[in-house]
Amino acid sequence: MRAVTVLAACTALVAGCGGDTAPDRGYPELGKALRSLSRHLDGACGRAEAPVSCAEDLDRLTAPTERAFAQVLEHKLLDVGTVAAMNELDRARELRVAAAEEARSRKDPHHVPLARAVAAEKRAYQGLLDELERLRTAPPPGDGTDPL
Repeated sequence: MRAVTVLAACTALVAGCGGDTAPDRGYPELGKALRSLSRHLDGACGRAEAPVSCAEDLDRLTAPTERAFAQVLEHKLLDVGTVAAMNELDRARELRVAAAEEARSRKDPHHVPLARAVAAEKRAYQGLLDELERLRTAPPPGDGTDPL
């Protein structure tokens, strides 16, 4: 047992000695922002809610999304996949806003096109979340994992 403890301590020391000045590859602030966005997304649109209420929940996701995106920019992690995911989210949001306006004009809180638009926006948020998590956990370029 003592040998296992010594081995674990030595491994921790060796792992901690390489590049103390390098940035934390785990991007803890980005991870925190993504967890917050994930919790907000999971809490959006309870099972029995009308699409109009879901739309309001999705509007509340703007701030956590902006925090996560600011972290991506701060760490210079932006790539084509992230831009595509943000563009998809913007398109889904525009469709949802238009469908919400139509539902309001019809005074129909269960308007089917709005329900579809809300579902599409939730999928777009999940896609963005997946993309940002991929960025956060991807090894930095040139770290020795590139194929020869």
